[in-house]
Amino acid sequence: MARPVVAIVGRPNVGKSTLFNKLTGTRLAIVDNKPGVTRDRLFGDCEWLGHNMMLVDTGGIEPYSNDIILSQMRRQAQLAIDSANVIIFVTDVRDGVVATDEEVASMLQKSGKPIVLAVNKCDSLGGPP
Repeated sequence: MARPVVAIVGRPNVGKSTLFNKLTGTRLAIVDNKPGVTRDRLFGDCEWLGHNMMLVDTGGIEPYSNDIILSQMRRQAQLAIDSANVIIFVTDVRDGVVATDEEVASMLQKSGKPIVLAVNKCDSLGGPP
């Protein structure tokens, strides 16, 4: 049986690449506060609870942009979604649900793939550690 493919998707700057690096135990993905750093798919091996899988990091999805680079990033994300067995949909708790999150969620639902919602950056809200 082939290893499952897990795509990490979401809008720009929600922490997809940081999650990819954490799960793969590497620093393969470039992490920056500036959006648009990840532009292509990035593949990495992951073992989670004794299960091996291939993770795919993607650039942030901007559903309505006509910019050529952003549209190609969206295309690369769609390729990752199409090839995935499972999708991790990353959001940023600090911003709440924004229109782009809703559009990405709609796109993912159309895929018919299992979706895991990862609400990121909860540690930045303060409160007990």
